[in-house]
Amino acid sequence: MNKRLCAGAGLIAAVLAFGDVRLPSYTRTVLPNGVVLDVMPRTDVPLVTIRVVVKGGIESEPAELSGLASITAEALRRGTAKRTAEQFSEQLDALGATWFSGVDNQSTSIASEFLAKDFDAGLDLIFDAVTHPSFPEAEIKKLLSQRIDAAKSVKDNPGQAVGEYYRSFFYGPSHPYGRPADELSYARIKRNDVVEYHKRMFTGGNMILIVAGDIKAPEIVKKLTDTFGTISEGKEYTWLKVEKPAASKPRVAIIDKPDSTETRFIIGQPGIERTNPDRIPLWIVNTLFGGRFTSILNDELRVNTGLTYGAFSRFDQSHLPGSLYISTFTKTETTAKAIDVALDLLKRLQEKGITAEQLASAKNYLKGTYPSQRLETSDQLASVLTEIELFDLNRGEVDDLFSRIDAVTLEKANQVARRYYNTEKLTFVLLGNAAKIAAEVKKYAPDVVQVPIMKPGLSVAPPQPQ
Repeated sequence: MNKRLCAGAGLIAAVLAFGDVRLPSYTRTVLPNGVVLDVMPRTDVPLVTIRVVVKGGIESEPAELSGLASITAEALRRGTAKRTAEQFSEQLDALGATWFSGVDNQSTSIASEFLAKDFDAGLDLIFDAVTHPSFPEAEIKKLLSQRIDAAKSVKDNPGQAVGEYYRSFFYGPSHPYGRPADELSYARIKRNDVVEYHKRMFTGGNMILIVAGDIKAPEIVKKLTDTFGTISEGKEYTWLKVEKPAASKPRVAIIDKPDSTETRFIIGQPGIERTNPDRIPLWIVNTLFGGRFTSILNDELRVNTGLTYGAFSRFDQSHLPGSLYISTFTKTETTAKAIDVALDLLKRLQEKGITAEQLASAKNYLKGTYPSQRLETSDQLASVLTEIELFDLNRGEVDDLFSRIDAVTLEKANQVARRYYNTEKLTFVLLGNAAKIAAEVKKYAPDVVQVPIMKPGLSVAPPQPQ
């Protein structure tokens, strides 16, 4: 099914030439059992997206059972009270529908997209999966076995593995974001854990239901109320309060892969939470520094020095404060050189900031790409509504976005650059041949932790005091 059917019309009210953008009209209803219901009619394409969002996500998992939320989400369609896994897949295929289940730091999302004429059948499928999963023992064991194998194979993908090791090292095991799911945590999960997690989290008071597409709001609201209004209210998830992660000194971890001919590395430092008032200026500055192809990082490390094929910087935008990090790769013999270049650029940004011309360029870039990246399809709009609900925002998140971008002054942008892009107390995670890089990277931190990549799991213990 082509999600970009009639894409030109799908830009909704986004005005070209950087005019204002507007979030399409939608109704918001809170059902008596606590379910938040957002319904957004769109008539440009004959499709409907239904998304069920459950608050909690990775943050809500028991410390020793990382991956439980993801296993639960995937297992929903592996058998229900009235459908076997095979029957569920067959009926989904008969509708030509898509199905997505995923977990992020603060939520679980279950989504399906299908033709508007099949709304009743699609609603029945997603409601059955979300509210009446049977979690067959055989299916849970099969799913866990698949996840264990997949977790082990992550180590064959250095680009993915370095990110998981970085999470572990940067946040640490006491932080919910610092416990990546691996073969060890999956092996501890039992069917009863899945059943109990579903019972605790998939309740009316913890659920957001978003429907966007070719629908008539009053009629659809009634149907959704009649179905999802029957869910037990349960208990709403209480968000955790965790201190902002910060290292007391520079630290380095090397994930030793002896056969590697290149080094993947991430350089991280404390960032922000999604609702931080510095988010927009940081977004602008980071776009210039490493958030687009024509960025400061990529130009220097790829174009000018030829040390890599790509370099970028990102900042987490989650419920809890996250990290701001640089990520790239280079040949083993140029590891220190590439890191030094990245650190020089970081220092230059902090000390010299950006220019008025660069600021204008980033603003135009963000305003030019935002409508097609966030407001074009029904599932993109459902994602926007998800953020509004999860982070307690309002439609001004979209309607006022361009004015908030325009309001960022050069002084404010450079103030943010100085505040967040530091060169002290950095966290370095490198994946490569330790025998060839360990000696030269000791200059970045007094203590270096080494972890053999074949060691079970994805955890990195913090350096021990000497």
